[in-house]
Formats: sequence, C-alpha cells, structure tokens
Amino acid sequence: MKNQKNENKAKILDIVYHPNKILREISKEVSIEEIKKPEFQEWLKSLKLTMLKKDGAGLAAPQVGKNIRVFVINDEKNNIILINPKITKKSWAKDLDNEGCLSVVNKKGELVYAPVLRHKKINCTYLNEKGEEKKIKVEKFLARVIQHENDHLNGVLFIDHLSSPLPDLPDEIDNTENQQ
Repeated sequence: MKNQKNENKAKILDIVYHPNKILREISKEVSIEEIKKPEFQEWLKSLKLTMLKKDGAGLAAPQVGKNIRVFVINDEKNNIILINPKITKKSWAKDLDNEGCLSVVNKKGELVYAPVLRHKKINCTYLNEKGEEKKIKVEKFLARVIQHENDHLNGVLFIDHLSSPLPDLPDEIDNTENQQ
C-alpha cells in the first residue's frame, strides 16, 4: 500500500490566467539531465493530471507557471508529453476552427472561444518523458492542439491570432486559480 501512495504524487496544478506575464515569455529548453530527475517526472504526472481534470485538449508548462518547453496533449487514446518540441513541417492548407484556452477566460471566469486559422497537417519532433527523440505526424484536431500548445512556449496565445480583440477579457485578474 505504501508504494502505491509514493507512485501517485501527482497533484492538480494552478492554472495561470491571461494577462499574467508568464504567458508572454519565451520558454527555455529542458536538458536531458533535468528530464531524468524524479521531481521532474512527478511534475509531468501533475501536468497530465491537471489537463485531464480541467478537461483540456492540451496543457503547456507556462499555463501552470513554468517557462519551460513542455506540453501534454490528449489524443483520446493516451496522453503524449512533448518536451522541446519543434514543428518541422506545415501543410500549405489551413483550416479555420474554434479554439479555447484554459488560461483565457472572460471577466466572469468563463472560457472564451474564437475561430483561429491553423495548418491542417504538421510534423513535429520532440523528446518524450524518458528523453527519447520522437517524431509525430498529425492532422486536423491534433495538429491544431500541437500548434496551440507550441504557441504557449513562445509567449503566444490564441487570441493573438484574431483579427479583432475579444470583448469582455480582463485587463487585470487574479492570475491563478484558488486551490483549496
């Protein structure tokens, strides 16, 4: 029973909200040495758990207050951790579809959605949670999610892709959730 407790130290992390400056910073790459540390592995579990509990399609490290190049996506079969991702190829074809973000809420604290133009297909290289080099080819929804989460690592939010600003976004808010 004791081992079971130690294996599941994952906790729900606080979400950082726009306009917190953390969301506008360019994130730093993660070293292989850092990836191998037990505390980093535990943090990755917490990132996954937070994405699932908040019903996100993905979650990037800056959204939980860490400016490192890491995000997790939910592809319905499993959760994929992408560390130091690089989009290596983008299709010419693009698609316009609604996006939302756990870090972008209106003044009532509700998620907001707006149409964003994204590439339909992408190729991406990354390190997995073991530090192994991986490649992924995705299209449609997963391509959109990876582009959205990768933007977070570069200090870009989906609202930056809009031709006009969304109404009712806060200028100043309490930037993290109040976890009890």
